[in-house]
Amino acid sequence: MKRLFLFLVVSLLCLSLFANATKENLASEENSSNLNGKVTVYMPSPAGLADKLASDFEKKTGVKVEVFQGTTGEILARLEAEEANPVADVVILASWSDGLSVKKEGKLESYVPENADKVVSGWIDEDSTLFGYSASAVGVIYNTTIIPQLNANWSDLKDEKYNDLLAIPDPEKSGACKDFVAGYVTNYGWDDFEAMAENGMIVPGANKAALEAVTTGEVGILVAGVDYNAYSSIKKGEPLAIYYPEGGTVVNPRPAMIMKTAPNMENAKAFVDYLLSDDAQKMVADAYLLPGRTDIEYDNRATLSEIPQIPCDWEKMMEISDAAAQKINELCK
Repeated sequence: MKRLFLFLVVSLLCLSLFANATKENLASEENSSNLNGKVTVYMPSPAGLADKLASDFEKKTGVKVEVFQGTTGEILARLEAEEANPVADVVILASWSDGLSVKKEGKLESYVPENADKVVSGWIDEDSTLFGYSASAVGVIYNTTIIPQLNANWSDLKDEKYNDLLAIPDPEKSGACKDFVAGYVTNYGWDDFEAMAENGMIVPGANKAALEAVTTGEVGILVAGVDYNAYSSIKKGEPLAIYYPEGGTVVNPRPAMIMKTAPNMENAKAFVDYLLSDDAQKMVADAYLLPGRTDIEYDNRATLSEIPQIPCDWEKMMEISDAAAQKINELCK
């Protein structure tokens, strides 16, 4: 009887130890125990997405995420200011052409992230330094209390009936608008933008300020407004609508990049892996951005195949994007 009792006690003890070991192994796998410390990430809006991504990565890995959030222009200015003492590990921009400029300066680390084979064709550059983990497109956003229905093409917006109704985000602050202007000018020249400027088009500020001008009725139409802001505002009940003109737009992959000077290189690579994970990509879709992976399903916005696109020569766009952005501001003074 005593032997049976001892056998049962020993068996229960072994089962308990096994269960604890299993839990520890699972926890170790979940928290990626080979990682520690921190990772510094610079990323643009939407702010809510940045917070969720940082929180989830910390939970999964135990690595502290220090985030700087700003417009593409603000992020690039910060990188320039910190050039002598680099801080950023991972930089995300809302402009593919600006990402190419950073690459041209030789500042990016090459890496092949997990799930790279599932990313939309062309959203990872040939040297594997820019990773389009998400994308946005610009369209025409309008206030439905001022204009109940609108489907004008880009070139139609120079008509005098839209006089003093137009706004455009500041392309020197908005990466998405900047790339659209560069892409449009590369294909069609400056005539339409010059005519819109003569029609009273204003530049209220970056994406948020520009959308606010339309939402409040200061103007009726936002030219080249980023789509995810519109979808989010419409969901909240704002009197807005969005469409993509038949002449086409620029779908702008948002590049995540690992800096060559990253103080926390392994954590940086792990964060880029995470951006292309199932969980992160679902968060991207929930934020009304286009997911970087082709196998992620979403129904809260226009899909990639539903958006008419203009041809994009990204190298040419990179060369003219800064000057083109500056010219928009000069035209709309």
